[in-house]
Amino acid sequence: MKLDTVTVVCIALLGILLFLLGANVTRNRAIRGAGNQLPTDPSDRLLIAVRAHGNAAEYIPTMIVLLLVCSALSSSWVIDVLAVACVLVRFTHAIAMLRSATLAAHGPLRDFGAAGTYLVGLALGVTALVTI
Repeated sequence: MKLDTVTVVCIALLGILLFLLGANVTRNRAIRGAGNQLPTDPSDRLLIAVRAHGNAAEYIPTMIVLLLVCSALSSSWVIDVLAVACVLVRFTHAIAMLRSATLAAHGPLRDFGAAGTYLVGLALGVTALVTI
């Protein structure tokens, strides 16, 4: 199985995003020092970093697996479109979360990223099923 270059680049970007978000959590923990490492205030920068990383960790691995499955089953340009869409929605969601003053409020970019994640994820699952 040879993966399309666009799909491979998108998978790599998704992996990079996940690790950058994890490094951001570590950075925020280091800034915090010996202070509260388990914040609950929705405006706490450490909590926002933790949730941005956690949310990405909940969806990116499944998206990557579905992209690999779809790529193995089909060489259609649709897989490339879905791969680019994965990158777009996940980066949008992460940036929107990190720029948010509080997790208690949603904004249009965060909502776009979340809704896009669900739609692209469903599209990947359906694509995998119909290309069997």
